[in-house]
Amino acid sequence: MLADDIAGRPYSKAEHNRLLQAVIDRPRGSIEYKHQNISAVLKGLGESWIPGYKPAFNFQASLVDAVVRWLERHPDWLAPAARMAMGPSPSALREEAMLWIGPPPTHSNAPPPDELEQMTAIARKYDVAARDARNRALGRAGEERVLAHERASLLAAGRTDLAERIRWVSHVDGDGAGYDILSFDTDGSDRLIEVKTTNGWECTPFHITRNELAVAEACCKDWRLVRLWNFAREPKAFELRPPLDAHVSLMATSYQASFL
Repeated sequence: MLADDIAGRPYSKAEHNRLLQAVIDRPRGSIEYKHQNISAVLKGLGESWIPGYKPAFNFQASLVDAVVRWLERHPDWLAPAARMAMGPSPSALREEAMLWIGPPPTHSNAPPPDELEQMTAIARKYDVAARDARNRALGRAGEERVLAHERASLLAAGRTDLAERIRWVSHVDGDGAGYDILSFDTDGSDRLIEVKTTNGWECTPFHITRNELAVAEACCKDWRLVRLWNFAREPKAFELRPPLDAHVSLMATSYQASFL
């Protein structure tokens, strides 16, 4: 059903529920609630879930293990090529170049503490941030989406001259600059954009390198982190400006070991 939903194909939750009732001998409500539990696990893993099955928490740890085993047995599900084949075509993305960019998450719109604790534990145990960071095709697709948004924004503002000067730095020069895209505000000032992309919800954790943090600090007036989320279904974004530790908790995840 989730694959059908992402692809925009029609499907019936009620029919699927009836088929499951015949197989596992559980009532309709129990099956619906288990789907909501699965949605909660997928949310913690930084993945999409089926609309209408609102994430329901306080599930057993064995359910998380079961979902992770399924994902491991179906690696194509995590492959951006397969996911993007389900979703909008590249031409559709170009036609809808302008992204919805909203405010960053705050404590006021955070989930209840017990839900947040479960999601954080899942994300940490299965290292969702590292998975997204390793997913180069997802990262490239996200950068391309933000690049199109920046160009469309400047063109809409009548700054064709600036739109033509936008540069995809990570694609042309590699990843060493500390940002992915050189863009501009309408007044001509620089926008040094680092893009972080996930298929998950807006609070899915992400990795950031020491170099990216250093550039953010050195170029604090121009540097921006654009967090692109819900990418497989309906891409949305928000911006973070330095200092990043005013918005997120930064935790070291690896160390360099030198001989004494």
